[in-house]
Amino acid sequence: MSASNLPLYTTPLQRAGHWVLLIFCTLVLVFLIAPVLVVVPLAFNNEPYFHFPVQEYSLRWFRDLFTNEVWLHAIFNSVLTATLATLLATTLGTLAAVGLNHHNLPGKRLLMAVLVSPMIVPVVVLAVGSYLFFSKLGIANNLLGIVLVHAVLGMPFVVITVTATLGGFDMNLMRAARGLGASQWEAFRRIMLPLVWPGVLSGALFAFATSFDEVVVVLFLGGPEQTTLPRQMWTGLREQLSPTILSAAFMLILFAIAMLLTLEMLRRRSVALRGVTE
Repeated sequence: MSASNLPLYTTPLQRAGHWVLLIFCTLVLVFLIAPVLVVVPLAFNNEPYFHFPVQEYSLRWFRDLFTNEVWLHAIFNSVLTATLATLLATTLGTLAAVGLNHHNLPGKRLLMAVLVSPMIVPVVVLAVGSYLFFSKLGIANNLLGIVLVHAVLGMPFVVITVTATLGGFDMNLMRAARGLGASQWEAFRRIMLPLVWPGVLSGALFAFATSFDEVVVVLFLGGPEQTTLPRQMWTGLREQLSPTILSAAFMLILFAIAMLLTLEMLRRRSVALRGVTE
């Protein structure tokens, strides 16, 4: 920010108001992230119970997280479920966003509302409905049912991010490619996709995080073999208070931070690509 863009406070009252607002925002931020900050030192606690402040630090519970077969199985299930759901949500969401990008599409607003409705409907309602429907199909207690519902939960993020990215895409490039003999698929793969891939990848990251962190659907649709990391943490909180839960929570915090940094990088990349196309 240049010096000319800096706010100028000409009176003591304006300067005081600025500092009051700054202090208030800082206190609100600290209040919001304080529960997360408490998890960090507790994850390194050496005691077999929750104790704050920490008396002795250790990596004991991280070793348990990555050596205990129960936790390793839960991590594997979470990664597998989130990966499959992300692939399905990204594919369907991208195709839906491309279709919604046509200006003459009838019922465009209604279709958009239907596609993003999983973000509005409570997850427990979707979980109960899915359980009742999938029970008749015989997929209520296996991986397929969980992947399908997680894909439904993640697809709105893909649709929204890809639609926003397509807002800066010049459709004349697609028409030129078709005029030069390219098929619809080839024009999409070689012209549109390389320019909108930051939005596609951003949506995929949101879909992956949604599936990886989801627990309600797994509680309804998951069998004994489909215990994911959030479900294992939920079970541990109810049945056995193990500090391993905190080490798992710390790893999830690191995952969230890495995802946010990646999304910011993709946002800047998307802005740069729009600048080139515009």
